Amino acid sequence: MQNWKTKIVSPQEALKKIEPGMHIFLGTGTAEPLTLVKHLMASTAGNLHDLELFQLISFGEAISPKTLQSQKFRLKTFYSGWVAKDSISAGRVDLIPSRFSRLTQLIASERIPFDVAFVQITPPNTEGYASLGVAVDVAHLAINQASLVIGEVNPDMPVTSGNTFVPIDSFDFLVEAKEKPICFNRWPADDTFDAIAKNVASVINNGSCIAFSNDPLFEALGKYLQNKKDLGVHTPVFTDALMDLVKSGAVTNRTKDHFPNKSLTSYAVGTPELLKWLHLNPLVEFQGLDKVFNPMRIGRNPGFVSILPCRKVDLTGRVALHTSKGNVTTDPAMVIDFLNGSEISEGGYSILALPSRNRECQPNILISIENFPNQFNVRESVDLMVTEYGVANLNGRSIRERAQALIEIAHPDDRAKLVEEAKEKNILYKDQIFLAESAHLYPSDVETRQKIKDITIRFRPIKPSDEEEMRRLFYRFSDEAVYYRYFTHKKAMPHVRMQEYVNTNYRDTMSIVAVVDEDRKGRIVGEARYVKYPDKPHGDVAFIVDEEYQGYGIATYMYKMLMRLAKERGLQGFTADVLPANKSMMRVFEKGDTEVKATLEEGVYHLVIPFK
Repeated sequence: MQNWKTKIVSPQEALKKIEPGMHIFLGTGTAEPLTLVKHLMASTAGNLHDLELFQLISFGEAISPKTLQSQKFRLKTFYSGWVAKDSISAGRVDLIPSRFSRLTQLIASERIPFDVAFVQITPPNTEGYASLGVAVDVAHLAINQASLVIGEVNPDMPVTSGNTFVPIDSFDFLVEAKEKPICFNRWPADDTFDAIAKNVASVINNGSCIAFSNDPLFEALGKYLQNKKDLGVHTPVFTDALMDLVKSGAVTNRTKDHFPNKSLTSYAVGTPELLKWLHLNPLVEFQGLDKVFNPMRIGRNPGFVSILPCRKVDLTGRVALHTSKGNVTTDPAMVIDFLNGSEISEGGYSILALPSRNRECQPNILISIENFPNQFNVRESVDLMVTEYGVANLNGRSIRERAQALIEIAHPDDRAKLVEEAKEKNILYKDQIFLAESAHLYPSDVETRQKIKDITIRFRPIKPSDEEEMRRLFYRFSDEAVYYRYFTHKKAMPHVRMQEYVNTNYRDTMSIVAVVDEDRKGRIVGEARYVKYPDKPHGDVAFIVDEEYQGYGIATYMYKMLMRLAKERGLQGFTADVLPANKSMMRVFEKGDTEVKATLEEGVYHLVIPFK
């Protein structure tokens, strides 16, 4: 290897080799060659005219809208994110719509030609290889295709593992970097994002493979995932929050099929501490877009969970993505590949998350998002929607059921208006019940998960959106089970009757449902409730469990849960009516660790259960 320093020239000398009309590839993201780009923007040299600049993503501000007005340059980008969006709207930047998974093929075919490549690299090692550092994407293709390759050598760029190494002989000229790599401070995560992250973490299982971005949600999410086991990482960008998660031991990548035992990424975005940690770190594998964004490769990882922050959502599940600074994976072209990957993955699913209101206290869950930019309308790919008020399961639900579920996680003060708007649009039934007080009284703090005989069951208060699942539960019961519960031979449970049953105020009436979340279907397999008497501090209690799940201890758990909640709310005891033949229910009451007084009246046991 010749002495690589003989290739070093000044930026001005390197730019002399460019001719009018050339197509120039600019390194992407945090590896943007800022020294070269700033000299290119500031130069008045006569040869730097009518140039086409190509950049996948820009995190820097070296290419300003003011510079683009000069007509010397035309920027073409594949990303309509926060830097380029205003200039695209103004006609100063050309957007090339393309899924990121197809960019490798598109560039390899030379449908998009590169005459020049500006790439930031590390100083070469003793073997003559430099590293591309924290942005790999399509840089190898650009270097191989361009007739003029200029490397910007930055000693502050980490040497990363993976397909990041390039022979120093590939470069015609080298320029010494005068700028540090682009870094971002960690996002502050307030109480709202902390609550959202907690809810997101509640639906991520051990062994899941996840994708992160640079956002307040992910900053908060990392700490809630640290108690998980054997997580995998296949992500477009690697962040400080992921660094902490790997350090915690929660990430092992053991269950991954694509690049097992490695956290896979194309970019890193974060603080100088992250860049230092990535230096020569074998745990993180940097690969090109063909390896990271290909949905088929993503889908090879079992249990792949695509997590996406969004800006607005309407009652049908359509979303508007962010356009603010620092949000990386907020372009539909980037999003669709990972959502498709989660659909292909065995046991995979998607989670979209947002605060119920924005910083101006305006609602983020709306009747329509038609007036908002950066829309992502593949609502069929949205499985779970999360706010600080809970998780809405949209998978397999009708528009009406989706609307009910989304209203329940909207801000409590916005729900009444959403119900009325949905009725006007015929999204909800005209007779849909809405109890305004229940919006504020929903006791989310009592939600819990328990593993009973190898089945994970979620216990939570009943919601209005449980109407259809409760109807399905009713129709699975035998005639005997229905008679035991209602003391009559009910044959039907129509909408009018069931919606009255599922709308409770959580104060005088408390209902707990047992939910089995296999395949994210949210199947209700049991329900228990008490109704407080208006004239005394006691409540009448009853419960029922799907016959397929009887004998699992579900009824006993719900009964004890109801007893605890009743005590906390000032009740002094329960009453219940039980048929003598219903021996299984009697056994549940006997397991309640409190005295049961039974009196047989007209063929029915009347139970009085005073609390200790």
